[in-house]
Amino acid sequence: MYFWQRQKHLHSEKLKFIWLFIRYCVILQLELTKKHYFETLNMNYSPFLHPELETMPRKQLEALQLERLQKTVRHCMNSPFYQEKFAQLGITPDDIKTLDDVKKLPFTTKDDLREHYPFGLACVPLRDCTRLHSSSGTTGNPTVVLHTQKDLEEWAQAVARCLWMVGSRPEDVFQNSAGYGMFTAGLGFQYGAEKVGMLTVPAAAGNTTRQIKFIKDFGTTVLHAIPSYASRIYEVMREEGVNPRRDTQLRVLCIGAEPHSEEQRKRIEENLGVKAYNSYGISEMMGPGVAFECPEQNGIHIWEDYFIVEIIDPVTLEPVEDGQVGELVITTINREAMPLLRYRTRDLTSIIRGQCPCGRTHTRLSRLQGRSDDMIILKGVNIFPIQIEKILLKFKELSTDYLITIETVDGNDTMTVEVELRDLFTDDYRVLQKLTKDITRLLKDEILVTPKVKLVPKGGIKTSDEGKAVRVKDLRKLF
Repeated sequence: MYFWQRQKHLHSEKLKFIWLFIRYCVILQLELTKKHYFETLNMNYSPFLHPELETMPRKQLEALQLERLQKTVRHCMNSPFYQEKFAQLGITPDDIKTLDDVKKLPFTTKDDLREHYPFGLACVPLRDCTRLHSSSGTTGNPTVVLHTQKDLEEWAQAVARCLWMVGSRPEDVFQNSAGYGMFTAGLGFQYGAEKVGMLTVPAAAGNTTRQIKFIKDFGTTVLHAIPSYASRIYEVMREEGVNPRRDTQLRVLCIGAEPHSEEQRKRIEENLGVKAYNSYGISEMMGPGVAFECPEQNGIHIWEDYFIVEIIDPVTLEPVEDGQVGELVITTINREAMPLLRYRTRDLTSIIRGQCPCGRTHTRLSRLQGRSDDMIILKGVNIFPIQIEKILLKFKELSTDYLITIETVDGNDTMTVEVELRDLFTDDYRVLQKLTKDITRLLKDEILVTPKVKLVPKGGIKTSDEGKAVRVKDLRKLF
C-alpha cells in the first residue's frame, strides 16, 4: 500500500514539475517573440525622429542656440516683468553676443510667477494664446504658464521625440496613467503619443484595476506612470494573479514626476518585465518633453534646440564644474507666449559631457538627486530622501513605499523612517528585529545620523491626493 502511495506522490510531483517547466518555456517564448517582433519593427525605422536636430554637430547646435537666445531675449522685452529686470541690471538685448552671456541675464523663480499672477510674464496678447496650465497653488497663488498654438505644436514634437527615442512606434499602443486637466503630464504625453502615431489610451490617474484591464484588453505596449504608481500597478497585478510578462504586451515604461533611485527603477523593470526610461519635465518649461533617457540609460538628454542649461550652486548662484551636483537652471529659447530666462528649477543634478553612444549630441543630465528645497538638515547633516530610498531598496523584504518623519522630541531633532514590508514573510520577532537593525546600520553609514526604523504592513503608508508618494513630513515646522 505504501509503495503505491509513494509512486502516486512521485508521479504527481513529476507532473507538477513538467507543468512548471512547460509554463516557463511558454513565457520565455512569448518574451522572445515579443522582443523579436519589435526589434524587426524598429529595423524599418530610423532611431531618430528629428535626425537633423538630434545629431546636429555641437558647433552648429550652439550657433542655433545663440540665434534663438538672442531672438528670445528681444521677445522678452514685451513683458513688463523682464523690462524691469533688465533695467535693474543695466543690460539690453544687445549685450547678449555669445552663449556665455546668458550669465548676464536675470534669474526667474517660481515666486516671480506667483507674485505676477496670473499673466504678468506674458510676452504676447492673451488673444494669441491657446491654452494655459496651472499648478495646484496649495501654498498661495498657483503658477500659470501660457501657450500659443505654435508652443503647443513644439511641445508635442518634443514629447514625440522622447517617445520615439525609447522605441515607441506607430504600431504601439500607449496608455497614459497621468492626470489630465491642469496637470501637464496628461495632455503633454497625449499629444506627443498622437504625434508618433500610436493608438492612445487616455486612462488618466487612479483605478488600478481598470488600468490593468486596459493594459490586458487593449494590448498596451508603452505605459506612462510615476514610479510609485508603477510599483502599485505591479502589486495589484500580483493580487489579481496577473503575470505582466505572460499576460500583457508591456515593453516600455516612461517614469518621472518624482525622484527615484536606480534601485527602484531596476526593481520596476524586473517586476513588470519592461525597460523603464526616466522622463524629466517641469510645467514652467512646458511639462514632459524637457529631457528624456535614451536606450543607453546613461543620463537624460535635454533638448538644446529648446533650452539652454546651466548648473549653479544654489547658495552662491555661481556655476559649478561639470560633473558636480548643483541646481538646474533652464532658459527657454523656442517659446512665444511666455519664455523664461534662467529659471531656477530647484532640481539637483549634474551635466554629463561627451557624445552619447546613441548618436545624439545633446547634453545629458545625471539622475536627479532631489530638490534643493527638499533637503533635510538634521544635526548639521544635509540629507536627501533619495539617499534613504537607495538603502531601503537594497532589501528585498521591503516595498517601495516609505515615509520619513522629522520631529523635535525633548529638544532634540529626530528622524523616523517608516517602510512597508513587501509581504508579511514572517511574524518571527527575532527576524523582524534583525531586519530593522540591518536597515538602521546601513542608513547610519549613508546619512551619518541614526534614524528610528519602523516596519509597517503593506498598504500602511498613504499617498497624497495627487497620487504622488509623500516621502517627508517635517513636523519641526509646526513649532
